[in-house]
Amino acid sequence: MTSEEGHDDHGHHLPAVEDWPRGFGEASWWPFVTAVGGAGIYVGAALYIMNIGQSAALGVAGASIAVFLLGIVGWLYHAFIKGFWERDRSEHDENKLRWGMLAFLGSELGTFGALFGYYFFIRAGTWPPQELPHLVGSLVLVNTGLLVLSSLTLHWAEGALQKGNRRNFLLGLLVTLVLGAIFIGGQVYEYYVFIIEEGFTITSGIFGSAFFGLTGLHGLHVSLGAVLLGIVFVRALRGQYSADRHVSVSTASMYWHFVDAVWIFLVVVLYVGAEIGA
Repeated sequence: MTSEEGHDDHGHHLPAVEDWPRGFGEASWWPFVTAVGGAGIYVGAALYIMNIGQSAALGVAGASIAVFLLGIVGWLYHAFIKGFWERDRSEHDENKLRWGMLAFLGSELGTFGALFGYYFFIRAGTWPPQELPHLVGSLVLVNTGLLVLSSLTLHWAEGALQKGNRRNFLLGLLVTLVLGAIFIGGQVYEYYVFIIEEGFTITSGIFGSAFFGLTGLHGLHVSLGAVLLGIVFVRALRGQYSADRHVSVSTASMYWHFVDAVWIFLVVVLYVGAEIGA
């Protein structure tokens, strides 16, 4: 077998091994990197909650978030961008990516479900378990409105793409990104008010751990969604999408609508629900 034939048979980029089965996909370290980063976030949170070297715990959590984001970006590039950039994906491959996103969102339901299960468990006991800060204010209502609006603008952008209107497609994507960034900024400001001004932190009893666990996990997902949409926007500027070729747009949209729906449920259950009976 010549070297050229060997290249045709395998054609994988590192870190795929030479005997990796052809047609079975490509080996990649990115999922492993992502998993290590995700595990480190939980380790850092556990150290912080148990008051074991809080500075070190924050360092572990911060570094783990960086590793997690790096893994996600690398994974997204490997799976969603590299081949599509060169327009060498088939319709069968596109369907696999859509089903892959659905499977990923299913696993995310399990992750959020575990934290919501914890909240429902403590909510069933004596309520309130501690003195609660004022949760349902103008900030959370405005933030919720912005995130819902971002889903509408993204849906509008998808519709424009399917109609061949590139200008409105780009405008809808840009507005969605701006609204997402404002939402993230609003959540950071809310954390500042709770932690710095009111002294309400993740160590403030069982409700504090539930509140920051759920809102922090959701904030991380919105941040990842913004990264995803940012990649889509850059590709859109390069003319990579059309009415019949937009799998990256549709999968990113599925993810964004998912985090939007989770936030609405979170506000109703965590913010409003916590103040009922308090």
